[in-house]
Amino acid sequence: MAGIFTKIAKGQIPAYKVAENEQFLAFLDIFPLQKGHTLVIPKKETDYIFDLNDGDYQALMLFVKQVAAKIKKVIPCNRLGVTVIGLEVPHAHVHLIPINAEKDMNFSSKKLKLSEVEFEAIAKRIREA
Repeated sequence: MAGIFTKIAKGQIPAYKVAENEQFLAFLDIFPLQKGHTLVIPKKETDYIFDLNDGDYQALMLFVKQVAAKIKKVIPCNRLGVTVIGLEVPHAHVHLIPINAEKDMNFSSKKLKLSEVEFEAIAKRIREA
């Protein structure tokens, strides 16, 4: 059975998409640590990021880099934190998190609650960057 990220990639579940190509999709995390917290996934369902073949892994990281540049243009932050945890959803994904300090990437912190309007506005600004 397809997981939630596969359903998002296939358009069966809506998401706040910020970038997409034939292989990968980037969308806002609906439980963000910071505004602009983005998830980047391969569209091909793969549980563990290191199960990707070398070419797909390299292509994913190049896509992540492109998405990070867009986020950095529109979300004020010192850096874009990058992490791969992958325990909460069995589909390879990279977290891009705008940060000003290391504590901004603490996954045990309370998540932000944003309105649909806020999510849409952030996604649009990143897409258009």
